[in-house]
Amino acid sequence: MDLTQGTVKHKEERAKKMMLWFGIISMAMMFAGLTSAFVVSANRPDWLSELELPTTFIWSTFVIALSSVTIHLAERAVKRGNRTLATWGLLTTLVLSFVFIALQLLSGSELLETGYFFTGATSSVTTSFLYLIVGSHLVHLLGGIIVLFVIIYNHFKQRYYPGQTLGLELGSTYWHFVDGLWLYLFLFLYFFR
Repeated sequence: MDLTQGTVKHKEERAKKMMLWFGIISMAMMFAGLTSAFVVSANRPDWLSELELPTTFIWSTFVIALSSVTIHLAERAVKRGNRTLATWGLLTTLVLSFVFIALQLLSGSELLETGYFFTGATSSVTTSFLYLIVGSHLVHLLGGIIVLFVIIYNHFKQRYYPGQTLGLELGSTYWHFVDGLWLYLFLFLYFFR
């Protein structure tokens, strides 16, 4: 396929999608670096191999996976012209994102209550990595929530309709990436100790 072919609109859409994928790849590389450093550091003598992850991590994983389903349903609904279902899907995704953040904060407080700190005399490299990885994901999720607010705003302004869904598609792709990233991080942290 010749990427120089097509209308100006199609070229702009391809360029925007390509920029999103460059961003996603760079974020994936960042987390690959963090998890690689985690693996290498696990050989240290002060590594906490018996560290138990908070059970709220499991619940937050279900919540974020469900949010991927609801944003997908919203995108499909817009493409089919069903504004009511799209509104429901987008608002449910937003609520689930806040539930995910609340569960992550609860996980952090569980770690603190059990004596696992990010820094200080009672911290370890293991817990520092754990907080860094989870915190970095939360920062990317907050970016996704900002995108979600923009999508919801544009949806209520009726800027998305069948044949005109680029912003929604881009936001949905980013959201799926952040969700998939958490699934990877959760499985990595759960199985690699």
